[in-house]
Amino acid sequence: MTYADDMAALSDLLRRLSEAFGPSGNEKAVRELVRAEVQDAVDSIQVDAMGNLIAFKAGGVAQAQGSAERRFRVMLAAHMDEVGFMITEINKNGTLSFKAPSVDARMLLAKRLVIGENHVPGIIGAPVPHLQKGDAAGRVVDSDDLFIDIGATDEKGANGKVKVGDFATFATSYTALSDDPAWPTARGKAFDDRAGCAALVALLKGGPYPVDLYGVFTVQEEVGLRGARIAAYRVDPHAAFALEGTICDDLPRPADEDSTPVTRLGDGPAITLMDRSLIAHPGIVRLLQETAEAEGMRVQYKAPGLGGTDSGAIHLVRAGIPATAVAVPCRYIHGPAAILNLNDLSATVRLMDATLRRIGFEHVSR
Repeated sequence: MTYADDMAALSDLLRRLSEAFGPSGNEKAVRELVRAEVQDAVDSIQVDAMGNLIAFKAGGVAQAQGSAERRFRVMLAAHMDEVGFMITEINKNGTLSFKAPSVDARMLLAKRLVIGENHVPGIIGAPVPHLQKGDAAGRVVDSDDLFIDIGATDEKGANGKVKVGDFATFATSYTALSDDPAWPTARGKAFDDRAGCAALVALLKGGPYPVDLYGVFTVQEEVGLRGARIAAYRVDPHAAFALEGTICDDLPRPADEDSTPVTRLGDGPAITLMDRSLIAHPGIVRLLQETAEAEGMRVQYKAPGLGGTDSGAIHLVRAGIPATAVAVPCRYIHGPAAILNLNDLSATVRLMDATLRRIGFEHVSR
């Protein structure tokens, strides 16, 4: 039984990944979880200087390329990091100042966090609304005006629990919202990109594939696609796919708003044609389309021009690498909790499994 066929196992894998502590720059807990999951299913595992985990699964078929035969190398990338916080100062009153790149300040008020290796509990505090006057009473509080309260009475008390440079994440437990086979939904933190990590774990535990597969669990995607660039240079693949959790804004809109959602929950994997970091390779996109049609699968296309993924860094490495992204739609990404449809996650695994069995040099030529 594969993860794509066993929804309970897939949900449990996503739960463990979602609840792991892994803000950008501190992905160790996620990396250790992934290593334990895949180590018996792959031929080798390496961790590079940046912290990327590179799992290699050898294929068994050489493909013709011109007058020679070569083994086709595919890189599947899923980033381990989640949006998070770094403690920048311990204040005299015991509260903590912080920086939160990639997190909208509107998401932060009164949210629960865990901080550091000991998962010290805290809450994001703000000026009391009753005491705000004038323009301040109606505006969104800037993140620089917020603080984290861990219940300490002074700087000395806080120093005994946390230190400057500690990382923090939202304290959100994974919950299966519906077990209806037609609409199995789940809530949790960090689905961007633990959904992609779950899909990649499932693929590495599947196979065998006729290609050499490099499953790369990358670091620091949320702060500049950093880990993927280094890993792609090392792997030097013939083709690459970023496996992602992406924007889903499919809820009802005001009557005068007729824009198309970026993606829709339940409509299957979302293929990227273009975003802010990449114009997808047409041969790779065509392969995904043909594979979905042959497998009788429904796919959708992420609304173009929005966001960016590891594929944006990967496709610029060395002499260029044909690439795109395949993503699981997730409502409320980059917030304390997101929602996805497990059927979309399962379908992403099945689409990529079938694609790996078809891909070859003919799909990456211009």
